[in-house]
Amino acid sequence: MDDPQRLWSPKARGLVPYVPGEQPKSGHPVKLNTNENPYPPSPRALEAIREAADAGMRLYPDPDALRLREAVARLYGVTPEMVFPGNGSDEVLAHAFCAFFSPGHPFLCADVTYSFYPVYASLYDLSYRVLPLAEDFSLRLEDYPATNGGVVIANPNAPTGMALPAAEIEAFLQRNRESLVLVDEAYVDFGAESVVPLVARYPNLLVVQTLSKSRSLAGLRVGFAVGNPSLISALDRVKNSFNSYPLDRLAIAGAVAALEDREYFDRIRHRIMESRERLREGLVRLGFEVLPSRANFLFARHRTLPGQEIASGLRSREILVRRFDRPRIGDFLRITVGSDPECEALLSALASLPNISGTAPTAPAK
Repeated sequence: MDDPQRLWSPKARGLVPYVPGEQPKSGHPVKLNTNENPYPPSPRALEAIREAADAGMRLYPDPDALRLREAVARLYGVTPEMVFPGNGSDEVLAHAFCAFFSPGHPFLCADVTYSFYPVYASLYDLSYRVLPLAEDFSLRLEDYPATNGGVVIANPNAPTGMALPAAEIEAFLQRNRESLVLVDEAYVDFGAESVVPLVARYPNLLVVQTLSKSRSLAGLRVGFAVGNPSLISALDRVKNSFNSYPLDRLAIAGAVAALEDREYFDRIRHRIMESRERLREGLVRLGFEVLPSRANFLFARHRTLPGQEIASGLRSREILVRRFDRPRIGDFLRITVGSDPECEALLSALASLPNISGTAPTAPAK
């Protein structure tokens, strides 16, 4: 066959997939481009994974991952029927888009937000409407009409890192009671307010979280949603029409142990938040405008140099950051908060770039 792509379906031909952050196959760069946690997972999680790697691996895992549902329920004071676990929060989000949004009824999202949302829309033939962030990149829920096909909010937002207080989201829920409000809280543990406590009062609220960031388990692929039992039932229907066993035995064991090790979780996330502030101060001294972040990354642009030039200069010094070639944000760099030595290496490399090292200090971004 001359062209095997002729076998592609029209759907496959039309998809524009999400492009994940680069994962280098060789070398040892300072990797600040994918928002991974610079610290290892909880020792209790690693031990639980080792213990689960036994002869029981010949058996299928629990298709409902009940132990994990119970662990999340204990953490947030809800019932297991209000928890849906999945293979990373991306899978949970994908199932939610399928379960709650309909063709011909556009869902609403920001113009600058997680770039997987339009990919899900294309996959499921959904229409959507983007609403611009304010000039300072804050999200204005007052701009979102109450009549809609659903609303998706990343809080903290990605890639800006900015967060809304829970009270603003609740005020929006009070006037938006007829469609699903999905709040993606992938980065919430780094200083933002979770709206999980609101799910008992708002049956149209679905909150999605991940263990990839604050619990250092990006390689395990575990996420979950919390919401009204009716919403969870819809997600289970979609999951069981796609893959009955999305979470393996090791993932369930490690995730449960990580959720139960609250002391380690608090220590690591606070260490990252402290490093984030030091990194922000260092970037400001080098002439960067830095958006206020409640995530484990900073979104920053230099006041005179193009983002592409800076990203290329850092790459030549074996430091990776993320840049999005998109309207409004092409000069911004999304910089993961690494370990203190990694952050120091970044600042040193930036200071060595032409036209940066002599830049006068500026006032901190507000």
